[in-house]
Amino acid sequence: MEQLDGLRPARLKVGVISAGRVGTAIGVALERADHVVVATSAISPASRRRAQRRLPDTEIRPVDEVAAAAELLILAVPDAELPGLVHGLAATAAVRPGSIVVHTSGANGTAILAPLTELGALPLAIHPAMTFTGADEDIDRLSGACFGITAADEIGYAIAGSLVLEIGGEPFRVREDARTLYHAALAHSSNHLVTVLADAIDGLRAALVGDAPGGLAERVIAPLARAALENTLARGQAALTGPVARGDAAAVAGHLAALTEADPNLAAGYRAAALRTAQRAHAPQEVFEVLTR
Repeated sequence: MEQLDGLRPARLKVGVISAGRVGTAIGVALERADHVVVATSAISPASRRRAQRRLPDTEIRPVDEVAAAAELLILAVPDAELPGLVHGLAATAAVRPGSIVVHTSGANGTAILAPLTELGALPLAIHPAMTFTGADEDIDRLSGACFGITAADEIGYAIAGSLVLEIGGEPFRVREDARTLYHAALAHSSNHLVTVLADAIDGLRAALVGDAPGGLAERVIAPLARAALENTLARGQAALTGPVARGDAAAVAGHLAALTEADPNLAAGYRAAALRTAQRAHAPQEVFEVLTR
């Protein structure tokens, strides 16, 4: 690997394993910062098409050849595949001593890279706190996104932070022993938000006449949900409104009855979310009694 100029990495030869939504987005972002993605792995037809579209000048090569060509190796595979990939790379000694190996898993720190660290690689965990849909907007969203970084030492933190800053992100440190908690919080904020909103839209659509997906229900929910999100980010718990926060047990009971008639699964989701809301709002006992019947 070339020498570092202060805390700014020299232009690096980058390898990306694999050409999924996250890997190709990070690859493009690094190329915009003047690094060069020299190789990527892609097995499925969708991955090969994505690599050819996003990284047209990058060779598609086997995993071991991608690793051997890279000074900065990005492991952008699903969490369940990461241990096997790391052990496979270590067994073949494909990773160069002195190379930087980065995985993008939210739930893991650097310990999972130990087999490669023992071979002389510098291990980093760099996780973009962003959702990836596969659309080109993913790449633009990396600029301005926050990245949870974990490293083995201060040199690692300096390199990880510099790489994130180069692509326009904001790095923040996550302790090795707190990665799972960190990841759980992010999943709760994004994945479960999708579920709550999708349930709300379904419930509203059932109350309307002749509404189709992408219609009135979404237009009604959109400004309300955006306002609630913005108010929560600005004011925290003080942004909470509605019948649970007011202690209106009769209204909550009416909601549950109507939702149960429309779809028992919607009612179950509402009950679980309302119970947690009641706990946060210190609602009166009557509300808890309605929710725990």
